[in-house]
Amino acid sequence: MPYDNIEITTDGGVAIIQLDRPKALNALNNKMMGEVADALTKLEKDDNIGCVIVTGSDKAFAAGADIKEMQDTTYLYNYKHDDFGNKHCAIERFRKPIIAAVSGYALGGGCEIAMMCDFIIAAETAKFGQPEITLGVMPGMGGTQRLTKAVGKAKAMDMCLTGRMMLAEEAERSGLVSRVVPLDDLMSTAKEAAHKIAAQSQPIAMMTKETINTSFDTTLTQGIQFERRLFHSMFSTHDQKEGMSAFTEKRKPHFKNK
Repeated sequence: MPYDNIEITTDGGVAIIQLDRPKALNALNNKMMGEVADALTKLEKDDNIGCVIVTGSDKAFAAGADIKEMQDTTYLYNYKHDDFGNKHCAIERFRKPIIAAVSGYALGGGCEIAMMCDFIIAAETAKFGQPEITLGVMPGMGGTQRLTKAVGKAKAMDMCLTGRMMLAEEAERSGLVSRVVPLDDLMSTAKEAAHKIAAQSQPIAMMTKETINTSFDTTLTQGIQFERRLFHSMFSTHDQKEGMSAFTEKRKPHFKNK
């Protein structure tokens, strides 16, 4: 189906979701996030897609939530409609690997959906921030939680309490992003990483993602046990046999995602 606020393109086994509300600096409204959720539901079922990239424009990945849409809502309205839940967290629930390619502003909800992705590749122009306190609220899509896990308590407190922006260099140094590249190289770098991921066994990549995410919710002992059990289970797959055979035979593996 055609979308009004996002554009979907594919490049081999990689799908690209581009946020597309340029006049609003890609501010996140309910319609846009509903479209993202719908697209991700379809891409998760598409066996031809092994990795997804979420990106915006050169000027803004997403400059926050749509303030005009929410400013007059009430507690009961937000509670009943579960605003900032469900469709807003579709990226978090997506089981295949997903990369955020960020340039320009990634503020408020924009920073939060970037952090929902498995990792962030940032252009040198990227600016991250959780400025909600300047609007009389706080982050509501996991910002206080994911940012703290990514950069630590001190920087998370600094950013959420002052509303200051973190530039790309500091974001990489603090562990928020995996790498910083020139703006002109952003999409080619993100696509290169995505194609490497898409070339792997899909079930193995999904299990790897699940295991890393589990490390945030368990003790070290529980996490290692979970890792070991999934590692053992991989020896029941065709792709494990193919991958190890290819290694010993000094050739490229041909995974069948089974």
